[in-house]
Amino acid sequence: MAQNIKTIKYFHRKFVQEEQTAPEDVKEAFATFAEGGDTMSAGQLREFVDKVQCQPQYTVEECERIMETFLRSRRDESDNDENNKKKKKVGDGDGNDNGGCCFTLEEFFQFLYFDEFNAPLSPEVHHDMDAPLSHYFINTGHNSYLTGNQLSSDCSEVPIIQALNKGVRVIELDLWPNSNKTDIDVVHGRTLTAPVSLYKCLVAIKDNAFVASEYPVIITLEDHLTKDLQALAAEVTNEIFGDLLYYPPEDAMDEFPSPESLKGRILISTKPPPVDELRDTFSKRLIKDGKESERESADEALSPPPSIGSDVDACDRYNASSDRECEEELTPSSEIHSGVIHYKRMITIHAGKPKGHIKDSLSVDGKVKRLSLSEQEIERASSSYGDDLISFTQRNILRVYPKGTRVNSSNFRPHIGWLYGAQMVAMNMQGYGKSLWHAQGLFRANGGSGYVKKPPLLMNKNDDGQSNIFNPKTPYPTSRIMKVKIYMGTGWISNFSKTHFDTFSPPDFYIKNNKNGLKIKVSHLKFIKVSIHGVQYDKARHRTRVISDHWFPVWEEEFEIPLKVPSLALVLIEAREYDKHEKDDFGGQTCFPVDEIRPGFRSVPLYDEKGNKYSHTCDEC
Repeated sequence: MAQNIKTIKYFHRKFVQEEQTAPEDVKEAFATFAEGGDTMSAGQLREFVDKVQCQPQYTVEECERIMETFLRSRRDESDNDENNKKKKKVGDGDGNDNGGCCFTLEEFFQFLYFDEFNAPLSPEVHHDMDAPLSHYFINTGHNSYLTGNQLSSDCSEVPIIQALNKGVRVIELDLWPNSNKTDIDVVHGRTLTAPVSLYKCLVAIKDNAFVASEYPVIITLEDHLTKDLQALAAEVTNEIFGDLLYYPPEDAMDEFPSPESLKGRILISTKPPPVDELRDTFSKRLIKDGKESERESADEALSPPPSIGSDVDACDRYNASSDRECEEELTPSSEIHSGVIHYKRMITIHAGKPKGHIKDSLSVDGKVKRLSLSEQEIERASSSYGDDLISFTQRNILRVYPKGTRVNSSNFRPHIGWLYGAQMVAMNMQGYGKSLWHAQGLFRANGGSGYVKKPPLLMNKNDDGQSNIFNPKTPYPTSRIMKVKIYMGTGWISNFSKTHFDTFSPPDFYIKNNKNGLKIKVSHLKFIKVSIHGVQYDKARHRTRVISDHWFPVWEEEFEIPLKVPSLALVLIEAREYDKHEKDDFGGQTCFPVDEIRPGFRSVPLYDEKGNKYSHTCDEC
């Protein structure tokens, strides 16, 4: 009887993972500052930190404490490793009498991965925080209550909590009457999104406002409420926030207060209701059969339809006829009148009401205000009125939000707003991708405070007081050449399964660079991409060679990148695993402002596609 026999061929490959050793540049630095000895003392480390890392503020005693902290953490991580248990004293071989701990070459090399000390950006708030709010880029969210897309996702307080915990300082809430018009919902109006109560959102803001930053939280309200519900909103807001809520000293201001003066405070920004018109309505009401019968006028005097500068996105533009559906019989009581006045009084940042042409809305005369433009509107305005935009944002606040067709909650390139001084570039925090990475990167600056001081070129004025306008489209000469050296990477094997990238072999990593001058050590990737994003002439892309079949790739590749306007440039670093026949696998990313990068050897932590930091994966710059 014939038999059909199937054979399965298989193979077995063994890959030896080599331990990482210090690059030649690290060995040279150690030999120089250890003065040829086998160990580096705290005093010698201080010289290295001063001369190479450009951090002269540290004393010998502080460097010794840093060494002790590092060595202790290293012993805790690998207490079975006898080499890590050793704690050598100065004088064991180098003749130095400073006392305290010291580093061997291997410990010094591992210390450079210690991102608590060797991170690329300063962890401290170091910008001047005493200027008006209009002098800062502010970390801003768009429709902060949405969990997913703009049309059918749930509304919840959870995304608000997540945003605040990541340092977002501007939270947007859309306020609508609930189904029986007796309470307030937060919901994306005229869509299938499920609402969440205003009360829940405000409590979430109060409980999480200052977890990531002590600087002010600004709530922008898109107000579709009737007058009695505006009064209710004022009552609920005051009840929940209490002393945290900031009340401006005057109805409108000549200049915004500073972030420093507003520490620990919550601000409200929306279009103020015209209380004078409300008073007129009360005074002219008609009494019939002993009952008050006058209704709100059809033109909605208290809630005029927003236009180009209002807080309403293109996908749900407010219009008078739709708003009439929310009209109710006006109860002309002193309580409602008082409540609406209270609602108006708690608004610190007034949303402007554009009149006529967009150029007219950019007038810098009068009281300071906030103007909102969609990404399409600012692109059109910047092509014709770029000077006016920059002049406007020197005193006033400009908010830019995604166009209405981004129903999947994607994001636009935030530089279209930043290049013209727009302080509030509103991002969909659930819209993961490079645009959001850029925003997250900018606001890692200044200690992650959520406020980044705008560069002087966006604030310049001539002797006559007129703005010396910066033009982002001008081909300025090269002002700086940055060097980026990518050494190696580590940590992927701790964050990914051994078969995550390739089933039968270790990954093939490379690094993409988008611009800058750093030295970077990346782990677990096969190639690195580095790119620069800024003005149109500051665009560059570089990538390392691919390192095959290795969890601990070593590149030691250097790039030189010319920069014309470095103060507005970001460097984006992406780690990719190379696939010949498919799309390269994502292995991590990070982004930060060029001007904020500290020189020297730096350990650069990588983040996942959502912007969450990997626990072990990092680069050294």
